[in-house]
Amino acid sequence: MGSIVTFKSAACADVIYFGDVARRMMELMGKDPDPKGIVTVEQLPVAIARLKAAIAEDKERHRRLVQEEERGAEAAEGGGTRPAVSLTQRALPLLAMLEESLAEKKPVVWGV
Repeated sequence: MGSIVTFKSAACADVIYFGDVARRMMELMGKDPDPKGIVTVEQLPVAIARLKAAIAEDKERHRRLVQEEERGAEAAEGGGTRPAVSLTQRALPLLAMLEESLAEKKPVVWGV
């Protein structure tokens, strides 16, 4: 899978992630992290529920982490580091896309 993955839907603007983050989002939605894929209209409710559950878990983990210590950086794909970003911050744009796509009855695709 390339270093950039674009999620697309006819219902809204594209959502773009680095490859490692995109793979994680796919797994959280219950999808195989393949170079090309789709969340069908029928699969959108389950993908939304799974992503919301991951966000809720991340918020709790982040709350505990902030109480213990602040995280400054995380490993980046291909080596090096990048500023730490919570799963919640990363997942919210995709969650919005999934919800808008469900409302419009449009699938979400990537790698196309």
